[in-house]
Amino acid sequence: MVPAVIHLDRYIDAILRRRWPVVVLATLAMLVMTAGARFIGVTNDYRSLFSEDDPQLAALEALEDTYSVSHTALIAVAPREGLVFTRETLGAIEELTEAAWRTPYSTRVDSLTNYSHSEAFGDDLVVAPLVDDAQSKSDEELARIEQVALSAPQIAGRLVAHDGRVAGMAINVVLPEDSDPAVVELTDYLNTLLDQARASHPDIDYYLTGDAVIHRVFADATKDDMENLSPIVFLLIVVMAAALLRSAYATLAVIVTLMFTINTTVGFAGWLGTVFSPVNAGVPIIVMTVAVADSIHIVTAALAGVSRGLNRNEAITESLRSNTWPVFLTSVTTAIAFLSLNASDSPPFHVLGNLVAFGVMCALVYSMTLLPALLSILPLRAPRAHADRPGFFDHFAAFVIARRTFLLWFVTLAAVVLVMGILRIELTDNWTEYFDDRYAFRRDTDFVIENLTGMESLEYSLNAGREGGITGPGYLREVDAFAEWFRGQPEVTHVQAFPDIMKRLNKNMHGDDPAFYRLPADPELAAQYLLLYEFSLPFGRDLNDRIDIAKSATRMTVVMRSLSAQQQRELDTRGLAWLRANAPGLATPATGVSIVFSHLSQRNIQSMLRSTIIAMGLISFILIWFLKSLRLGLVSLVPNFIPAAMSFGLWGYLVGQVGLAGSVMTAIAFGLIVDDTTHFLSKYQKSRREGLLAPEAVRSTFRTVGQALWTTTVVLAAGFLVYSASGFEVSWALGLMVTITIVFAIAADFLLLPPLLMAIDRRKS
Repeated sequence: MVPAVIHLDRYIDAILRRRWPVVVLATLAMLVMTAGARFIGVTNDYRSLFSEDDPQLAALEALEDTYSVSHTALIAVAPREGLVFTRETLGAIEELTEAAWRTPYSTRVDSLTNYSHSEAFGDDLVVAPLVDDAQSKSDEELARIEQVALSAPQIAGRLVAHDGRVAGMAINVVLPEDSDPAVVELTDYLNTLLDQARASHPDIDYYLTGDAVIHRVFADATKDDMENLSPIVFLLIVVMAAALLRSAYATLAVIVTLMFTINTTVGFAGWLGTVFSPVNAGVPIIVMTVAVADSIHIVTAALAGVSRGLNRNEAITESLRSNTWPVFLTSVTTAIAFLSLNASDSPPFHVLGNLVAFGVMCALVYSMTLLPALLSILPLRAPRAHADRPGFFDHFAAFVIARRTFLLWFVTLAAVVLVMGILRIELTDNWTEYFDDRYAFRRDTDFVIENLTGMESLEYSLNAGREGGITGPGYLREVDAFAEWFRGQPEVTHVQAFPDIMKRLNKNMHGDDPAFYRLPADPELAAQYLLLYEFSLPFGRDLNDRIDIAKSATRMTVVMRSLSAQQQRELDTRGLAWLRANAPGLATPATGVSIVFSHLSQRNIQSMLRSTIIAMGLISFILIWFLKSLRLGLVSLVPNFIPAAMSFGLWGYLVGQVGLAGSVMTAIAFGLIVDDTTHFLSKYQKSRREGLLAPEAVRSTFRTVGQALWTTTVVLAAGFLVYSASGFEVSWALGLMVTITIVFAIAADFLLLPPLLMAIDRRKS
């Protein structure tokens, strides 16, 4: 140990003697790294949340390859009074439908007015838009349009509300490989189009949603978090550091070190060509919040030395002697915790974990080089300490020591009560609720779900088993029975299935006799009906999105009410159970955007649980090695593990649901809260080795590191609390959960750990 101390003293002496060259070299290194920031990208693709080997995403892409499915923008048209079946509203929908065909990258437009309605005229099958020139329609024709629309299973509950008060328009778009500028182009076009429609028809409201639109919101949320929240956190840290350190020069040194760390991390991300998304847009915020802890520990100890009468360099040397190993250890353990995010099934969390880990190590390097050099240059001052005047933490230590038994039992009981709340938590994710109502997308989506149709769907590819087999009576009966089963489920608002078309065609070919609204019994006749119908469809209105090229499979869409991820999976499981019992081999598990999201949180929880346990085990081993005490190493697990469990429990009582944020929160929080425990235990162990009894060692520890631990906790909590102001659900939930965990952690370190140490050291005392 003595050689290590000698080497450390030599290192400190070299830094302080060559402080100006150190500052210059650090500045040059930072500037070189910062130059890479211009290469940072921002993605608007929500599919960036999924890994390339995600099985549900692979199934979705296979469905898209089969049925030429593209992204969809959905427009809801809602007259402020009455139904949509008026000349003005239908005329507005006609105008909008025609203009929507000019949407960039659009391939198809489906609306109430251009719905391909088939009718029989003598021996002929006529297929035409449901509405043509709405302004010329008589009252009788409008009533007929209403009757047809509300009774057509293909559009009722999808392109027109069952109560007739809202109509819908679905625009399919095929995005190019470089989708980011394309999404901006098409959403700008649609927003301009709707602004014009609102001006032309002020008595009609328009709402825009869909998975094509959410791409743009992803980019907007990423930009908002990076541009708005980061400056707030930085300003907050400046103000709080100044208030808690009560030294302008010390605050300046901390802020400069922090700026160097942030610039280096962000620049490094740029040199790597990093593309940010809402999930990892908070990297600068998290690095800023975490990195300040190292500086505060060193600066607080240096100020304490100056206040005791040491000169500036002596105080810095003493601070580095006592803090180098704890700061190094906490940096390593924090980096390990964030690196464990590489086990996540969501790639943006890999970026988050790796960049924060890099930032933490940058903070360590700058704290051990740039910071002491700056402190040595600046005229560091601190008010003279009064040895005979006990400070706040002397009083607090006396309180903890006097009531140690009560605190041990009270905090333990409170922890047990809170942890029980974990049983109330449901793991869920819902992509329609990822953004709060500050975004028009969320407000419009909520309106569409409440008044027109659901935004979540299960997509099934139903295989007939042979080419041309979709017109076989047996296949049609099985698909129809499957569709009717889903229509009977309370969670379902609409089912679009191929047999509905065949029933309508069979009725048309029998003079529109309602008695023949049933599946055709003759497969050859059914094939002829379908061929005749396809030849009658206008350009862009074909059935390629419902039937595969070989006519060996059809697509069935089940639109759900707003369900949790677990409810979506349960509905799909029930559907598969029905298939196994009634039509084995007809379909595989459902796919679709909703089901991909619903499986992500569940799978991510499982992968992160394993990774977090491994990281915790590794960090615990490092603590045991550092403290060279199995007893203290095991004791450290209590204040490190309990806060996260308490946070989840409180979340269970107050919220009850957690998704992607919960799956990674424990790893992130553990990497943060282990710092305070490490500093407390290292100082406590040092005091015990100096011969102090356990109560006096606790008192000495509070006096030495109490202020630093309190300062870092306040800064960490405030920083993550700002992160909870994000409009992206994963970010705000993560920020709030980590903030709660940090608060519980300081309570455990101050109110539970000292009584526990005094209890286990009672005999040795």
